Amino acid sequence: MVIKDRTAIVGIGQTAFGKGLPDSELSLACQAVSAAVDDAGLAPSDVDGLTLFSMEDGREVEVARNVGLGDITFFSQIGYGGGAGCGTVGHAAMAVASGQCEVAVAWRARKRAAKTSRPWAQVEQRIEGHWQWSRPFGLLRPVDEIAVLARRHMHEYGTTRDHLANVALAFRKHANRNPVAAMYEKPLTREQYMEARWISEPLCLFDNCLGTDGALAVVVTSVERAQDLRHPPVYVHAFGQGINPQHQVMTNYFRDDPLMGPAWACSDALWRHADVGPEDVKVAQLYDAFSPSSPCRSRATASAGGARAARSPTGEPSSGPTAASPRTPPEAACPRRTCTASTSSSRGCARSGGRPPARSRGPT
Repeated sequence: MVIKDRTAIVGIGQTAFGKGLPDSELSLACQAVSAAVDDAGLAPSDVDGLTLFSMEDGREVEVARNVGLGDITFFSQIGYGGGAGCGTVGHAAMAVASGQCEVAVAWRARKRAAKTSRPWAQVEQRIEGHWQWSRPFGLLRPVDEIAVLARRHMHEYGTTRDHLANVALAFRKHANRNPVAAMYEKPLTREQYMEARWISEPLCLFDNCLGTDGALAVVVTSVERAQDLRHPPVYVHAFGQGINPQHQVMTNYFRDDPLMGPAWACSDALWRHADVGPEDVKVAQLYDAFSPSSPCRSRATASAGGARAARSPTGEPSSGPTAASPRTPPEAACPRRTCTASTSSSRGCARSGGRPPARSRGPT
């Protein structure tokens, strides 16, 4: 079935973000879910669907009982890391559109500050899965795995540290505008970026995302119900998930081109179900775990149906709104008008905001 413009995000809730928050992941989850339901103008008993990440504790049963939710008729979990954000929203939209539930909440809560979560605190554990072929040889952390891919991107496309700096500076610029961001009022200059210590060469300190504690939740319901609620709805226009052939988490060594990650399969599904294309997108919200992720994912996302790669006329890699040229200032590289937002490493969702589109027309 097609979910196009049949559901909408009607509420959002979040906790504080920081390092070493005193609350448990379950407590953070309950706070975010409760805040999102309140923001939508609904009662906890109205919620009958749940979607969440599979990486953390604070399962559906615990959240439903502690928040006081109604009969839960749909629940699902999305695997892997931060890229699952769009997947949870997409599953919630599919559940509502198919009639499995009427009001769904998608959320994530995570505690990253605990020292026990770090690789060096797990030396007594036996390495399993595909990590047994890389971690004993030095790729201990996600940043090490991404650093190898970043070096490959530099080799293939002439990417430089200036390009990666564009990404880091743009994201920091956005954080500086957000009073609740961890990096609010903490500006970053290109000089500071270039002088930062290496974490895993060629990636420096500012190429890495923050290890942050916190939780966030959104409420999804039908377009019809959304008209009677508190806020102007944000319509879920299209959704995609993807794992391409021979993919391997993070390292992706088994593919002929390791830079063609699951975002390529995800993008095919995303644009196939949408009334808009890459050329219509004015703002792209990309999961920024590491700065090289943005040029890799934006190249995939800008490829409609895999028909064309996102390359600039000069042959340099196109990184969407954040790396048009080595010296593009972050404020100039980020358009102000938002039409759609999309993607993740393996999951994506395009959203149309503003007034509801007519059912016979695409999103405005």
